[in-house]
Amino acid sequence: MHFRIEGGHELSGVFTPAGNKNAALPILAGVLLTREPVRLENVPRIRDVETLLSLLASMGVEGGWTGPGVLELSAADLGPGRSLDPELAGRIRGSVLLAGPLLARLGAFQLLQPGGDFIGRRRLDTHMLALQALGASVDIGDRYLLRTPGLMGASIFLDEPSVTGTENAVLAAVTARGTTELRNAATEPHVQDLCRFLATLGARIEGIGTPRLLIEGVEALGGGTFRIGSDHIEIGSVIGLAAATGSTLGIAGVDRIHFDPLRVGFQRLGVEFEWRDAHLIVRGAGELEIQPDLGGQIPKIDDGPWPAFPADLISIALVAATQCRGTVLMHEKMFESRMFFVDKVIAMGARIVLCDPHRAVVVGPSPLRGATLESPDIRAGMALLIAALAARGTSRVHNIGQIERGYERIHERLGALGARIARVGSDG
Repeated sequence: MHFRIEGGHELSGVFTPAGNKNAALPILAGVLLTREPVRLENVPRIRDVETLLSLLASMGVEGGWTGPGVLELSAADLGPGRSLDPELAGRIRGSVLLAGPLLARLGAFQLLQPGGDFIGRRRLDTHMLALQALGASVDIGDRYLLRTPGLMGASIFLDEPSVTGTENAVLAAVTARGTTELRNAATEPHVQDLCRFLATLGARIEGIGTPRLLIEGVEALGGGTFRIGSDHIEIGSVIGLAAATGSTLGIAGVDRIHFDPLRVGFQRLGVEFEWRDAHLIVRGAGELEIQPDLGGQIPKIDDGPWPAFPADLISIALVAATQCRGTVLMHEKMFESRMFFVDKVIAMGARIVLCDPHRAVVVGPSPLRGATLESPDIRAGMALLIAALAARGTSRVHNIGQIERGYERIHERLGALGARIARVGSDG
C-alpha cells in the first residue's frame, strides 16, 4: 500500500486528535499488574497498539476491542511457562515496557531486543539500572534475562530522564515492597497518564508531573476505567500541517497545560494561535515569517526532555519551516539518525543545509514539487506526508506501515479536512 497525494491545496475544518500512542503502550503493559478487569477509553487503533495487544494475548491476557477506542482486558491468568513471540517483540520498542510488569507479576522475564524506529541508538541502560536497583538480576546475552525473588522499594536517580525507562521503573515499583523514590524522572504527558492510570487502579504515587516521584508499594492493584489523553504529538503534527499548507485549522481536545511547549516552538515559525469554543485555532494562512531572536539573530528550534519542544516534532517543524520566510536552525539533540530524511525534502525543492547528524539550517519559503517518497520512520514519514500535501503536483509515499504505526486512519482524517489523499494499491 501507499499514499497517493495531490498537494498544493489549502485545508480547512476541525481535527480531533486520537488518544496518545505513547501513553497507550505503557498503560497496556500496566494491565499485566492486576488480576481485575480494566477498561481503557480513547485508545488509538494503530499498528503499535495492535502488536502490543497480540503480545499481551500471548501472555494470557483476555479481551479486546468492545467499541471505537475502547478496550476491555483481563490479565487474571498469566502462565509462567509462556514466552513472548520474538517476531512481534521485534516490531515495536514498546515491548520493553513489559519487563517491569512481568518481573513484578511473575518474578522473571526474557527481553528480546525491542524493535521500533531506526533513528539512532536507543539505550536500555536506564531500564536495567532501575530494575536492578529494585532487586532484579540482569544477565545479558542474545537477550536480557531478568529475575527477582521479590522487588523492593529503593531510592533511584535515573542516569537520564528516559521516558520508557521512567515508565518501566514506575510499573515495577507500584507493587514492590516499601517505598521507591524516583529522581530525574521523565515528566512527559504520557508518563503522567501512566501514573494516573495506575493510581486509578490503587497505586500510591506522589509528584506526578514532576522529576521526583514517590511511590509507596501496594500489595495488589484493582480494576478500573481510564480515559487516555489526547496525543500532543498528533496535535503538533496538525499544527505543522497548517503551517506547511498555508491553512487555518481547528483542533479539538487540546490540553492547554500541555500546549505551551508546542506553542513556543511553532510561534518561532510565525504560526499564530487562538482559542475559540474550546478549540485551538491554528492560523497558518498567509505568508508566515520566521521570528528572529533579539538583534535579528537566526533563531533555533531544538528539542529536549519535557517541557522542552518534543523530539518527535522536529521532523514536522522542519518541513513546516520550508514554507516560512526566513532562516531557522533545527537542532535534534536526542537521536543521531533522525535528520537523515531531509535529503528527500531537498529533492522536492527545499533549501536545507544538513550541518551534521543533529543540525539542519532551513531557508524558506521554497516551492516544493511532488515526488515519490519512502517513509523511514513514524515521524519522518508524517513529515514527508505533510511535505507532499504542501507540494505542487502528485506524490506517492511508500512504506506507509511506518506512519500507520503511530497515526490512526490518517488518510481518512486528513481527507475530512480537504486533503487530496488516497490509500491505494501496493508498494510494488
